[in-house]
Amino acid sequence: MARVIAIYSMKGGVGKSTVAANLAWCSAGASARRTLLWDIDAQGAASFLFGRESGSTKAGATGKARRIFAREITPASMIEPTAWPRLDLLAADLSLRHLAEELAGADKPKRLRKLLQTLGEDYDRIILDCPPGLGELSDQLFRAADLIVVPVPPTPLAMRALDQVREHLAAHHGGKPPLLPVFSMVDKRKTLHRETLARQPDWIAILHASAVEQMAVHRAPLATFAPRSPAAKAFAELWTEVERQLGKL
Repeated sequence: MARVIAIYSMKGGVGKSTVAANLAWCSAGASARRTLLWDIDAQGAASFLFGRESGSTKAGATGKARRIFAREITPASMIEPTAWPRLDLLAADLSLRHLAEELAGADKPKRLRKLLQTLGEDYDRIILDCPPGLGELSDQLFRAADLIVVPVPPTPLAMRALDQVREHLAAHHGGKPPLLPVFSMVDKRKTLHRETLARQPDWIAILHASAVEQMAVHRAPLATFAPRSPAAKAFAELWTEVERQLGKL
């Protein structure tokens, strides 16, 4: 069965979609894994980075992404190949904006996990790009994922949010699944960022660089157009650590 890696943070605007897109490419390109990137964030940023206009009103009007969770269509029916071998995409649209409320029913606590199980034999790795927040949808993610990668900008509020997620997992999920924090949007010109990084020297750090911003222009993962950039190398290092963590499970 596929291993499921969720890219998640309680906070928004921390670089989740960037991390998801680059890790998906590393899985398919560097590790030669059959990989699915499933975008379940209504903003559709990861889908956009892979060439889909899934965040548009037109796409949202179709409501197909929501219909997967309502079991009106299968996830497999929505999957599309990307421009890169072994890497497929299940795109988001605006119909997912009320997904948390729709999953709140007592008969749906494991809906996401069951949907993922239908794809498990077709892929080695499934990367989930998740919306922010802490509620029913995040609880479904915690039940379904093997590993949670948490992008954390080096600021006090982001570190506090990470602690809150850890406390929630300990209180409600037996401390599982394991969390893998990664510093994101790092600007080493800032004293606060440097001091925060110094307190967690073992965490991988993704720099806030122009090459990362260019992903939205190229609509492609960093390794395909800036493979020698420090950020691309950091994502490769992060993927190596993801595989190492999965190997311990």
